[in-house]
Amino acid sequence: MPFRKVFAHLSIAAVLIAGSAGTADAAGDPVRGAYIFHAGGCQSCHTARNGQMLAGGHRLRTPFGTFVVPNITPDRTTGIGSWSEEEFIRAMTDGIAPDGRPYYPAFPFTSYMRMSDRDLRDLKAWLDTVPPVENATEPHDLKFPFGVRTGLWPWRWLFFGKRTYEADPAKTEEWNRGAYLVTGPGHCGECHSPRNFAGVVDTGRAFAGTKDGPDGKAVPGLRPTDDIGDWSVDDVLFALQLGLAPDGDVISGAMADVIEHATSKLTEEDVRAIAVYLKSLPPLD
Repeated sequence: MPFRKVFAHLSIAAVLIAGSAGTADAAGDPVRGAYIFHAGGCQSCHTARNGQMLAGGHRLRTPFGTFVVPNITPDRTTGIGSWSEEEFIRAMTDGIAPDGRPYYPAFPFTSYMRMSDRDLRDLKAWLDTVPPVENATEPHDLKFPFGVRTGLWPWRWLFFGKRTYEADPAKTEEWNRGAYLVTGPGHCGECHSPRNFAGVVDTGRAFAGTKDGPDGKAVPGLRPTDDIGDWSVDDVLFALQLGLAPDGDVISGAMADVIEHATSKLTEEDVRAIAVYLKSLPPLD
């Protein structure tokens, strides 16, 4: 990605943050919500190849079958246009649809649950400004027994415990900002961690990478003994802004989409905070 384009993105992001100063917490701020949208990398999954913006249809292939990512435009019949702010927040943090159905954890509510209500209200306010697209996506195509949605209720009882992000007072403000972005809206651990037989992220090996990533492709680890173990904070910063590894190789695949649509659009301060947090992860035994 050209330097001019990257620094333009960073400047725009800075304006978005500055423009939100003084916004009342009670009202969603769509300008600030646009920044949260990029921090969450929503476009990469919710826009199908050659499809319309956020109209869904992207097919996410996993060991459990194929998930079809839904339409999140404000269309009232096939998107989320009829959702209230409260319904949106419940879906994002509790994994429950407005009609009461539980969502599959392929939708990373297990990370989004750490997001602040303010960020979620702002995100919803911005999504409401997106042009609505009528596009009814296909149902998921999952292997038995994973396609039995009622099985998600015992799954939730066994594996899901809702919690918000709590800052670590022993860490710096920069570290805590990076931890929030990585474990909350960025949901990095959802792809960069192995999962158990039930599709639950192995928290004991979080960020250790996995051979069973999206579309069956391996995803690198992010800990000191893993693929980026010898990278510096500046190396990680550079990679997330420009899509280039320290040796000059171009980062490709799904991560290239994340960089193009998400991390390259964040402020340098936020990307550095992400890098600081990632480089603080301890090695695993």
